[in-house]
Amino acid sequence: MSDYQITTLKPEHFAPLEELQRIVYPTLGAQELMRAEHFASQYAIFPEGQIVVLDGDRVIGQGSGFFTDFDFDHPAHTFAEFCDHFFFRTHNPAGAYYYGADISVHPAYRGRGLGKLIYQARKEVVRRHHKRGIVGGGLLPGYAQHKHAMSVHEYVDKVIAGELRDPTLTFQLKQGFVVRNLIQNYIEDSASDNWATLILWENPDFVAPG
Repeated sequence: MSDYQITTLKPEHFAPLEELQRIVYPTLGAQELMRAEHFASQYAIFPEGQIVVLDGDRVIGQGSGFFTDFDFDHPAHTFAEFCDHFFFRTHNPAGAYYYGADISVHPAYRGRGLGKLIYQARKEVVRRHHKRGIVGGGLLPGYAQHKHAMSVHEYVDKVIAGELRDPTLTFQLKQGFVVRNLIQNYIEDSASDNWATLILWENPDFVAPG
């Protein structure tokens, strides 16, 4: 693990991150993938919130996001629209939450704890800025193997109960997230029939202003 560096987004990462998107998300529609111009915008708007993992000079992981407010009573939204089509111009420095837009690790480096490191870096950003927590939409890649037998709601319930394992949701639950809702038509993803979880991590150090 000492060979890997956690840093923040820089211009030399834009093109490698675009390639990483294509490698990590083969089931997503092409319009759902971030490109170099998106990373350039994210860098200009909120570089501190864009986490990058390096193996030497090679980009092997990333976690992107921005600050925003979120209405849990009206959770329906699409990934692209909420993220300003990945340009992150919806970033609000005064927002109560960090919206986790994307987290990805190169397949050759999975199982080495990099996802946990990215989430730890995100949590540090939240603590440093005294935000309420992290919210985001989570993909359900494991649902593809079960959709013939159960609804997405049943699948998520079984993953939460530990009866099934989902590569993404099971990992998120282990990082302290809870599922607050399910979102239909969140993203074009053939594996999950466009469904996503609405996940939340609450910052235990947050103190509401008196």
